[in-house]
Amino acid sequence: MSEVVAIIPARGGSKGVVRKNLRRVGGVPLVARAVDAAVRCDAIDRVVVTTDDAEIAAVAAEWGAETIARPAELSGDEASSESALLHALDVLEARRIDVGVVAFVQATSPFIDIDALAGAVQLVRSRRRDSVFSAVETYGFLWEKGAGGAAQAVNHDVEVRPRRQDRTPHYLETGGFYVMRAAGFRASRHRFFGSVGIAEVSPRGALEIDTADELEIARALAPLVDRPEPIIADAVVTDFDGVHTDDSVRVDQGGGESVTVSRSDGMGVSLLRAAGIPFLILSTETNPVVSARARKLGVDVLQGQGDKAAALQSWADEHGIAPSRIAYLGNDVNDLPCLDLVGWPVAVPEAHPLVLASARVVLDHRGGAGAVRELAERVLAGTASRTGSASTGSTGSTQIHATGRRSATGPTTAPQEAS
Repeated sequence: MSEVVAIIPARGGSKGVVRKNLRRVGGVPLVARAVDAAVRCDAIDRVVVTTDDAEIAAVAAEWGAETIARPAELSGDEASSESALLHALDVLEARRIDVGVVAFVQATSPFIDIDALAGAVQLVRSRRRDSVFSAVETYGFLWEKGAGGAAQAVNHDVEVRPRRQDRTPHYLETGGFYVMRAAGFRASRHRFFGSVGIAEVSPRGALEIDTADELEIARALAPLVDRPEPIIADAVVTDFDGVHTDDSVRVDQGGGESVTVSRSDGMGVSLLRAAGIPFLILSTETNPVVSARARKLGVDVLQGQGDKAAALQSWADEHGIAPSRIAYLGNDVNDLPCLDLVGWPVAVPEAHPLVLASARVVLDHRGGAGAVRELAERVLAGTASRTGSASTGSTGSTQIHATGRRSATGPTTAPQEAS
């Protein structure tokens, strides 16, 4: 029986936003978000990423996709996405995979509507449509610049301004996904052919990232669009000031420093230790207070680390833990390199705005007031969920799952910039 195969083109040489497909939204690389959405779509049998970049391929594989090495001649600025898809189909055919339906999913769309994607697949599989694309309804009055830059109306009569409810809507491609009969796509060599259908999606998730501004908008939207998720991590690493404390310090007349910590946080660390989950306190400064707290908790501590990310990587290597399986809790800009390194970047709610934008999870409890306990409980809950269902099922919202949680199962127009 033929398969429905999601193909995600993700080249390494994007120009508008350098290394775009590895940039994070909601703490997760864009290519991983695309893979995750396709893996969780029940209508899709196999997920494939075609790329010329080893790092992108590694991330894609970790999140459950098969990978295809994309030739250099199909990875430049002038190469079309269609050329990458056709090459991928040739490779899959050589692997004796019978592809009946292609779901072309773009990593540059971070908020894929899984229900809409599944509906598009069903439209094509039932042969009611040959090609279906994601689009958002719009009632906008469109204009273009004519000769000499003068504005000209495109989709309306400038002398008639009907009310919204009296107008027929248009539909704007989101770029999120295109679903096609594989045979028809091979014959036409283009994503639109035969009977074309529209899979309507919400404007909230219709963003496509081509610029740095759009990337920042996506990061701001992620906490509103992404649903809460269990944290599935093999180790926990935290900053100290602003995480175990409220980021304040008391200094006595002799220069001695003291801080206040939470007993509840201490219990959270104890629960992690009892579960066999390694814990590290990682600090830029060197302070006897930090050493004393680490001894009390019975956990590893590294202080005076100017390069916290390098120290974290070394500790992870020593313990045989992949950074993608580490939850790191931070609050300030010196935590950003560590947040970018791990699979679970976590922030306290009062963290620096750049830290909040980098976080995959923002906790409810403040630093020094239960943040560490909350993280511990969410990691323990995630650990327990490993023995349960690998997925909560498809949903119209984006719900990012842990890295490695599921493996994959199994007329010509001017070319667009390749994905």
